[in-house]
Amino acid sequence: MNEISIKLSHPTKQVSGTVQLTGSKSESNRALIIRALSESKVKVKNLSEAADTVILEKVLTQAHGEGSGQKIIDIGPAGTAMRFLTSYLNLLEGNFILTGTERMQQRPIGILVDALKSIGAEIHYKNKSGFPPLHIEGKMFQGKDKVTIRGNVSSQYISSLLLVASALKKGLTIEIEGELTSRPYVTMTLDMLKEAGISHEWTGNTIRIAAQEHQESVLYVEPDWSAASYWYAIVALSENGEVVLPGLKQHSLQGDIAIAEIMRHFGVQTTFTAKGIHLKKVAVDSEKQLFDFKECPDLAQTVVVVAAALKRDVSFTGLETLKIKETDRIVALQKEISKFGAKLIAEDEIYHLITEYVKDPGSVSFSTYEDHRMAMAFAPLALVFDEITILEPQVVEKSYPAYWEHLSKQGFQITD
Repeated sequence: MNEISIKLSHPTKQVSGTVQLTGSKSESNRALIIRALSESKVKVKNLSEAADTVILEKVLTQAHGEGSGQKIIDIGPAGTAMRFLTSYLNLLEGNFILTGTERMQQRPIGILVDALKSIGAEIHYKNKSGFPPLHIEGKMFQGKDKVTIRGNVSSQYISSLLLVASALKKGLTIEIEGELTSRPYVTMTLDMLKEAGISHEWTGNTIRIAAQEHQESVLYVEPDWSAASYWYAIVALSENGEVVLPGLKQHSLQGDIAIAEIMRHFGVQTTFTAKGIHLKKVAVDSEKQLFDFKECPDLAQTVVVVAAALKRDVSFTGLETLKIKETDRIVALQKEISKFGAKLIAEDEIYHLITEYVKDPGSVSFSTYEDHRMAMAFAPLALVFDEITILEPQVVEKSYPAYWEHLSKQGFQITD
């Protein structure tokens, strides 16, 4: 594949078939940390093939490897790995430099570092205060057993602390300040810990995990609901679409299962079966005007693009965390949807989509901003426009490496 750009079109505008999705990246990355902390008591099945997960598994092996001296742990663009390892490396014997890509070094980590330092971690900033790279001196001596952390910035900070809490000598109590963003991801972390034998107490804004050992167990990673969201978009934008996604569960640990309810308002019917889900394009029967992504921010780009293409003037809230992702996803969305006439206008914390001037540009090129979700959210527009170009298509390797191959099997024509 040409790493600079690919062209996509879809001659029939119809999709039909079965797509086997990779394991959830979110579940996989948590499972890898749990497995490492359990000293192999916990086994993991159906790990994600996403680059982020591959990187995390590799650097965990590196961190545990023999050898004296400072170890440089480079997680590239893997944001979850950065957050989880910021806590995890404090438990190991050794001296670590935790770093990543240039963009990763622009993504804040100070809230998590402050929380860890407050209980005894030795962490220093190599360059700019509040941002990676980090110098972590392992084998922390725990002082306090309680931290306070803001809940409205990134749930990954809280999950990072929860994953290591049981391995701390005194356990850990986390006091969450303010409203908790992306609550389902915290719930996912706690549910997976429970499957591995780690119990907790959650009362109000306080979560307590006592010092305890993991139990012999197997964590089975469900297919990725975030990846499924792009197939919802494809069905919604097709002229006639039916897609089967095996293995997805009606009672999922993943907050992105919210896509099933959201896309009902854009003409996609979801049927749950014993084997997975069946998506079908149906007539739109909804006048819903406001969609809240506070608990599922990774779905926002997908839904904004679909709504713009279908010329639905709707509004969105819960988008604030998008500014500190792989790119500032709000700015990126605004720039790219403007290429076919749509506007996303901010009014306090509500964003209004204006589609009055949406048109078929015939051929249009979309930038991806080193962001896998930008590439995958805009690709389904090949079902609406004659031809689109996706720049830097290889970014999908971060979470869904087989994406272009799967699109090709469903009738998308992809050329360099």
